Amino acid sequence: MPKTKISALIHTCNSARSLGRALDSLRPCDEVIVVDHGSKDETVKVAKEHGAKVVNAVPGVGHGAYSQDTRNQWVLCLLPQEALAEELEASLFEWINAEQDGNQMGFNMAVREQNGAGWKSLDPEMRLANRKQINWTGELPPGNPKVPVLAGHILRIPEDN
Repeated sequence: MPKTKISALIHTCNSARSLGRALDSLRPCDEVIVVDHGSKDETVKVAKEHGAKVVNAVPGVGHGAYSQDTRNQWVLCLLPQEALAEELEASLFEWINAEQDGNQMGFNMAVREQNGAGWKSLDPEMRLANRKQINWTGELPPGNPKVPVLAGHILRIPEDN
């Protein structure tokens, strides 16, 4: 059975400072699409230097609609100020090589956010979505506490840190 493939989808606007870290962590993905919403900094240059396909956002089109531009059924959604922790990368590589249920809606991932006092654990969010089973309009797929959680976490480092 061929291994499952993942497309990554990141929406950006003036995210040059943090985008490289996010893109470097997407080793489990065989396609990376950066949807740029009119950046005036070096965001597009950073994305291209990391091998991402850059798509210019169309005003009025919902963020989730760009999942239809991906080659793969499974879409990993990340914010530009986030990165996959090593344990989550390992979980994704294991998941890629396991047999998948094409009817599964998606998978949640834990999020840890850096703040002035250290790291804060946030509730898991659906970040790996089966685009044949779910549509969304926001930047990230809608929350669903009933879908499984993959081991590991996403690291979020807000721009102001």
